Amino acid sequence: MKTIFRTIRETIVTPWGVWLALLGMILLSALLGGILVFWKGLVITNLTDLVPWGLWITIDLSAIALSAGAFSMCAAVYLFGLKRYEPIARTATFIGFTGYSMAMMALLLDIGRPDRFWKSFVFWNTHSLLWEVTMCVGLYFTVLLLEVMPILASFEWLRKKFPRLAGKMEHLHHYAPVLAIFGLALSSLHQSSLGAVYGVIKARPIWYRPEMSVLFMFTAILGGIALTLLASMLAARLTSKAKVNDVLIERVAQFLGYLMIAYLYWRFWDWLSQTYTYEPGRTEGFELLTKGTLSFNFWAGEMLVGALLPTILLLYRPARQSPLWRMLAFAMIVGGVVAFRFDTNIVGFLAVIPYTPGEMIVNYTTYTPALVEWVTGIGIIAFGLLAFSVGVKYLRIVDHRITREEHGVVTVQAGEVVRNT
Repeated sequence: MKTIFRTIRETIVTPWGVWLALLGMILLSALLGGILVFWKGLVITNLTDLVPWGLWITIDLSAIALSAGAFSMCAAVYLFGLKRYEPIARTATFIGFTGYSMAMMALLLDIGRPDRFWKSFVFWNTHSLLWEVTMCVGLYFTVLLLEVMPILASFEWLRKKFPRLAGKMEHLHHYAPVLAIFGLALSSLHQSSLGAVYGVIKARPIWYRPEMSVLFMFTAILGGIALTLLASMLAARLTSKAKVNDVLIERVAQFLGYLMIAYLYWRFWDWLSQTYTYEPGRTEGFELLTKGTLSFNFWAGEMLVGALLPTILLLYRPARQSPLWRMLAFAMIVGGVVAFRFDTNIVGFLAVIPYTPGEMIVNYTTYTPALVEWVTGIGIIAFGLLAFSVGVKYLRIVDHRITREEHGVVTVQAGEVVRNT
């Protein structure tokens, strides 16, 4: 009996076993919550006709944005010839596949009638931006599935049990440049179309502006690259299964810092342009964002912590060369992107214009996610963490091999960089 308990303790009561148990409990709770939503409908949520897009859509938008590292890094490696960053593109591809899986889970809960999802692919409405988003999600997810096949082929059990299948899956890597072209086109259309969905809704004046597509595209590139680098560095410090090249990460971090300057300029211009004149709905929504209930999230979450501070950290060389400060900067950018997507989604619903004859008076509403929304939403996030954890442990998705540089050979081990010059 003592031997049995010791065996259980050695195999289950480990950091890895505790981590899996924790995620498993969260996923089980989310599964029960999802079944409850499918059984009783959206009536058990706090979503209403005034606020139809809430926490789930925020998770969907954030997951899609933070998956953009896949098309960004794959384009850099396979289209622009920056082969030295191929190990980072491998990580970004797996994160992209996981992120789009999370997004589709959130949509499965949110659309109310998930049994009808296939109708968009059969009955085309070419005048709808939501239809374009649906098509791009479906097609790009297929591209990501093909791109992730060579990674799945590295699973030791699959290679032993089904060597021929693993070989065919691995062979798909030869088509990476072609897949990168399709991925760049589809993901670019998708990311910009998400912003356009908001930008063409004239009934919500704070959304009705042409720069929404650019902002969604910009934040997706920034957030996707930042999450890929953050996850890689964090994994290397938590397990010896992950191996990172600090030199490569620092170079991408510097480029990310320059992109943040462009984003800050564009964000400032977008903010300033909304202060010129009074417009019903837009002005009230903008005041909610900058002076009202969302002001702390906007100024602290988006602008200060999410944009300005990480820009300084990534462009200031001593801070960028410090792994701790660099990871903090990446985390800030990821948080800033999530805050931007949340603020953008919710502020358009909180200031309501009644389009009825008579005096136009802007009304206000509120939204707080219900418990079932929180449980299922956290479950979707737990799925992403579980997928990445399994990928690091069994699929070597964070594995920056030996890289030859002009100044010598950089040999990389878990969390360490050894230069042989």
